[in-house]
Amino acid sequence: MSDDLKTLEKEVKKTKRLASEQAMVLHDLIEDRLPDGYGELMGIAEEVYAACKAWDEANQKLLAAQAAAA
Repeated sequence: MSDDLKTLEKEVKKTKRLASEQAMVLHDLIEDRLPDGYGELMGIAEEVYAACKAWDEANQKLLAAQAAAA
């Protein structure tokens, strides 16, 4: 496996972990602080969306690189 693919795989793992962490923040808000904490909802949701989008972009790069290497 090339160094480029390894780097992309690490990036996918990192962004997936960050997305999961943000999802847990949203989960905690839903489970523990709503409805009183509704004011936090949009900010947290935007952070979750951005983290998931970053993972998707990294994953798409990895998939493209894997296809090109095959």
